[in-house]
Amino acid sequence: MGKEKGKEILHSAPVDALFLTNAANMRFVAGFTGEGYVYISDNISMVVTDSRYTIAAKEECPGFYVAEWDKIGYYTPLFEMLQKDRVVTLGIEDKEMTVSDYQNLIKRLNEAKLSEIKIEMLADKVTEHRAIKSEEEIAAIRQAEKIGDQAYKRVLSELKTGITEKQVAALIEFFMKEEGAEGISFDTIAASGIHSAMPHAVPTDKVLERGDFLTMDFGCRYRGYCSDMTRTVVIGEASDRQKKIYETVLTAQKTALAGIRPGLTGKEVDALARDVIEKAGFGENFGHSLGHSVGLDIHEKPGFTTKEKGMICPGMVITVEPGIYIENYGGVRIEDVVVITEEGCENITHSPKNLIEINK
Repeated sequence: MGKEKGKEILHSAPVDALFLTNAANMRFVAGFTGEGYVYISDNISMVVTDSRYTIAAKEECPGFYVAEWDKIGYYTPLFEMLQKDRVVTLGIEDKEMTVSDYQNLIKRLNEAKLSEIKIEMLADKVTEHRAIKSEEEIAAIRQAEKIGDQAYKRVLSELKTGITEKQVAALIEFFMKEEGAEGISFDTIAASGIHSAMPHAVPTDKVLERGDFLTMDFGCRYRGYCSDMTRTVVIGEASDRQKKIYETVLTAQKTALAGIRPGLTGKEVDALARDVIEKAGFGENFGHSLGHSVGLDIHEKPGFTTKEKGMICPGMVITVEPGIYIENYGGVRIEDVVVITEEGCENITHSPKNLIEINK
């Protein structure tokens, strides 16, 4: 990370300079956590922000010139550098910019008599450089996942009939903060009973009842990097049907974890788990992909999906999260985070995965 990474991205694209506005990408190349933009050329690396973040930017972004736009105009530092660097082609993050922002940029370029500058759409050229994590990045994700493990252990002792899904979610988030999280990496999911059939259910005032599946999907941030894990328990004693569904999902996950290795495509890894679920008769009940990369964003590429043709490589950090969801009944998802290694993968999620029954 830092100036070197920014220059690497610059030289991988057919542009003379980069104009970065995506929060995760700005942090990746500059360490900047505030609002504004980052400009990178062969001659200068610059963070442009307002007075709220100037001091922080100077501390966070060694080697970067920090400019304030408050009094001189948002685009003024950018346009000054474009002229100084004699930029012919400027790369922008078209997947980040709104149509309004893009139109405003073009308008302002014209007003500044810089209309001859060609705009190059970067698409995924920046985020592709984030796919393989450094040891420093993996260490941060590992710690975030450890915080999740600790929070899960604590919340298990608090689960009982009569408390609501909202209360479960609040407890998880509180425990993650107490264990050292900077914040949550996505909205916590706590889904019980028939709600657990919705993979991205929003916690409600429904109380936990005996016979419910309870699926908890949660994550936190540590030094900007995300964790992600899911565990499903049963409130009360599990029925035979619940045990079958749970064991099918667990077997699917274990099969995928054992088969992951560099050189496989994301599609091939997805199939390892999907085949188990299909053979058990639940193929139509597993609608989402097996996994996604995590990093500065909770959902990154590549993933373990039915359409992913790219090969996985050492250093990638990806979730493994098969599930079965049956409408008007319930669902199960089990999710771990793995680091792809030279030989296979390292599972950095350590919470137990045996079927847990909550009898309180």
